[in-house]
Formats: sequence, structure tokens, C-alpha cells
Amino acid sequence: MNELYAEAGVKRKETAGTYAIRFLLIFIAIVAFLLTFQNSILLFVSAILIVVIIYIFPRLRVEYEYVFCDGQLDFDKIMGNAKRKTVLKIDFEQVEIMAPEGSHALDGYTYVKTVVKDFSSRNKDVKPYVIILREGERATKILFEPNEKMINCIKLKTPRKLVQY
Repeated sequence: MNELYAEAGVKRKETAGTYAIRFLLIFIAIVAFLLTFQNSILLFVSAILIVVIIYIFPRLRVEYEYVFCDGQLDFDKIMGNAKRKTVLKIDFEQVEIMAPEGSHALDGYTYVKTVVKDFSSRNKDVKPYVIILREGERATKILFEPNEKMINCIKLKTPRKLVQY
């Protein structure tokens, strides 16, 4: 069995926008609860609002899990520690380069029009890696935070595409 396998996960850092949405949802829930005493129609509307808020609130907590298995890298999004969704699958044969963010190896891609997909924790203390994936005319820039085992597996599978400085 010569398969290379590694997995890593990061928790997305809470932003001011996330806190604002949570505060707004709590405020709406309180107002909806107080409106239940006004009218029977408002009771139905406020019950629907509270159910929607209970559904949305835990999904504001986001984690990402990366799974590298024999040349394929999967990005999974985990919302509220319950719902898992595979967001992106890439094959390293399509990857042009993988390097730490800010590396001079990425200088040739600064003027290329790219779509950015951020699967990092957005923590300022951690330096994410960047994958440049090209599909025809379109290029995709993927930000993520692999662990050492995953970097070593990628280096063993595709050593010319990984830059570590």
C-alpha cells in the first residue's frame, strides 16, 4: 500500500461581521418572542423566525478540513460542528505551483486574473500556503493551512510543484 494520506483542519476565526450577525439574530429572536403576545398571526410569524434563527445560528461557526490522498486534495467545510460539505476537489496534476503566501515563487502570478478561494483560518499569526490552479484561461488561487505531514506527502508526490520558501 503506497498511498500517501494526510489530513488537517482549521477553525475559521470569528470576525466582527459574524459577531454582528449573531447579535442581530438574538435581537430578532427577542423581538419575535415579544411580538407573540400581540396577535395570533404574529405568533405564527415569530415562530417561523425563531426556527430560522435556530437553524442559522450554529452555521456561523465554520471549520475547514483538508484531506490529501495520493495526489488529490479535498476541501471540506464543516458548519456548526454538524454539517459537512465537500467544497472543492483538486488533482495535483492541474496545480501549477504551491508555495507559502508572500513567497517570491508566486511573483509571476501577481498580475494573472485569479479567483480567490480562502479555506484558511484568517489568523494573522499563521502564514497560509497558496495553490495556483489553472483551468484553461482561468486561474484559481487557493489559500489553506496544511500541517507538516500534508506538506511532506505533497512533496513526495509532486516535488517540483511545491516551494517551501
